[in-house]
Amino acid sequence: MSIPVKIENLEKSYEKVKALKNINLEIRPNELFGFIGPDGSGKTTLFRILTTLILPDKGTIRLGNYDVVKDFKKIRKITGYMPGRFSLYMDLTVEENLMFYARIFKVDIKENYELIEDVYSHIAPFRNRRAGDLSGGMKQKLALSCALIHKPDLLVLDEPTTGVDAVSRKEFWELLKKMQQRGITILVSTPYMDEAALCDRVALMQTGRLMSVEKPQNIVNSFSGNILTVKVTRMHPLLDELTGFDGTDRVYRFGDTIHLTTRRNPEEMKERIYHHLTEKGYQNIVVTQAEPVIEDCFLALMEPPEK
Repeated sequence: MSIPVKIENLEKSYEKVKALKNINLEIRPNELFGFIGPDGSGKTTLFRILTTLILPDKGTIRLGNYDVVKDFKKIRKITGYMPGRFSLYMDLTVEENLMFYARIFKVDIKENYELIEDVYSHIAPFRNRRAGDLSGGMKQKLALSCALIHKPDLLVLDEPTTGVDAVSRKEFWELLKKMQQRGITILVSTPYMDEAALCDRVALMQTGRLMSVEKPQNIVNSFSGNILTVKVTRMHPLLDELTGFDGTDRVYRFGDTIHLTTRRNPEEMKERIYHHLTEKGYQNIVVTQAEPVIEDCFLALMEPPEK
């Protein structure tokens, strides 16, 4: 059975650093909810409070009718947690790690195998291999199997695809979708903006604050202004060249191009930028208009344009 999550006025500090600042959020049962943001945005701290590993300084989190502070023993029974760092036993085999976690939760692997079959089938051929000898993607699948073995109502995954190759990332998200279909509420954090589109809703986080909570497409639709993509032969000095260019709001690197946002007519800006770069001696200049993606919206929320 899936479970709702309600967070109210949550705050947490580490000495002088305020990791979470007045977080208020409600997550629906059976929702695949993503927390998107860079390192230091507060994602891990939030997950550690939610899974009863640390205490908040202020505020509450409720999982259904359970309070994370008062009912921590009950919450641990209904929650599956996969931390950012691989935390299983390196010297134990794949099968031994799974058996160990099943015994901790006093469950039978055979009875619950149906729940983990989609995940475990990928690593079953390596059941006798030590966990420390697995690839990054295989380690993540083993950790997910262990987090699921006791049939949790809530699955909490802290940056599960960090350091994993692109193919394994895709497979992992396909597995999460299957877990959601089985009626599990899933919370996942990631620094990868492209993974936001795979969630039902996302919370964009920065320096301990929630900047936006919405469906991914709604966040993209709310973007105001126009985006131009600029590419030249000599890319290295281009960022400095376009920073502060008349009519631009923001200029930033985006993959192997430069993204420039503007509230002016995009065709006019394209022509002005092209002539400016031509006069500066740049070659093979390509200036095109682009559709915004989550990363553009995130940067716009971080750095609102000057009025």
